[in-house]
Amino acid sequence: RTSLPRAQHRHTMAPTNSNESYCTFTLPSDVTAGGLPSEEQIAKDLESTDDEVKKHALKAAIMAMLGGEAMPRILMQVIRFCINSDDKQLKKLCMLYWEVVPKYQELSSDEIAAQAAGHHVPRKLLSEMILVCNALMNDLNHANEYVRGSMLRFICKVKDEEILGPLVPSIKSCLTHRHSYVRKNAALAVFHVHRLHGDSIMPDAPELIAEFIAAETDVSARRNAFLMLFNQQEDLAFDFLAKNMDDVNKFGDGFALLVLELTRKVCRQEPTQKSRFVRVLFQMLSSPSAAVSYEAAWTLVSLSNAPTAVRAAAVTYANLLNGQNDNNVQLIVLEKLESLKIKHAKILQELLMDILRALSSPNPDICQKVLHIAMEVVTQRNVQDVVSTLKRELQKAMDDDDISNTNDAKKIVYRNMLVQAIHECAARFPNVAESVVH
Repeated sequence: RTSLPRAQHRHTMAPTNSNESYCTFTLPSDVTAGGLPSEEQIAKDLESTDDEVKKHALKAAIMAMLGGEAMPRILMQVIRFCINSDDKQLKKLCMLYWEVVPKYQELSSDEIAAQAAGHHVPRKLLSEMILVCNALMNDLNHANEYVRGSMLRFICKVKDEEILGPLVPSIKSCLTHRHSYVRKNAALAVFHVHRLHGDSIMPDAPELIAEFIAAETDVSARRNAFLMLFNQQEDLAFDFLAKNMDDVNKFGDGFALLVLELTRKVCRQEPTQKSRFVRVLFQMLSSPSAAVSYEAAWTLVSLSNAPTAVRAAAVTYANLLNGQNDNNVQLIVLEKLESLKIKHAKILQELLMDILRALSSPNPDICQKVLHIAMEVVTQRNVQDVVSTLKRELQKAMDDDDISNTNDAKKIVYRNMLVQAIHECAARFPNVAESVVH
């Protein structure tokens, strides 16, 4: 989407027929200041040699069309005077214009009657759209890689087979471009075209992307290619994953998250396939990315109840709990630990001291959840260590108050929680009562 300064308004155009789709983007409010110009004035401004005047006119045309104005004269003016401009902002505005402009001829009365009777009425593309297709193709073959990439991103918003068909050879050629920005957007464009019209205009897309991903070295391009195979040809995605199982952590976070999504999808459909993914899941638990390791942990738990798998996931959760400073992340991890506690309390008992390290958080909600988990899984075996840790935290909280000489409400709440937890331990396990008194 084009990024424009000053006050902005968001407009959503509702579809009025089957040829249109919802289109949402942002335009500056100064376009409508004083009312929109007439169609004749817009057409005249588009002929200007000043790009700024053209931009303002094109914005006004888009706003008018969003308001329900047909403006049939503007299409040819845009083709003649704007479509071949090298101005980047004007190019972006042209792309927005192509999204909202009617691309097909209006139905005649006979065709409307036939459609109402349930007959299929083929759509007739406007003759002017041939010129538009030619301009789009020129940008797909442009020498500047960013012009190519921008056009490929726009192609992902086009749904019309009659427009996409002539562009397929140019889209395919972009897969072999020297610049990764072009290749990664080309992979998405191939995915988009095949998803909508693959059997008719790009039936060889999965095989093409399989060859592409095997030779690709860019992280984003590889991820986009795998996304296409994941959604359109799972067998080819499996083949690539099997050949590169040891390198998944080197392929970037986006790729790893896709592999996890594929794992969950396949194992829901065919539970017998779980064993194929266990190895890669264990590898992802040690990923340097918190998102990947978290997703891998809960995916592993959802697929297997084996103690080894659950213990590995719990260790990952504990590491995330103590390695992340974001309160929201810590609260989410604590919720996962609480869910593990229901069926795998013994495993959490082994990790209880690691979980208690999260009491160093200044957030009382986090401390409360940590203490709640601790009191649920504390046993005769580890109660002495738990009480020692709680006493140490209580002494630390009291010393901090003495130094700052303040009675912060959060600190008071935290101290009370610690005292209650220590008291509960002493009541449940009398052998530690004496150490509690001291």
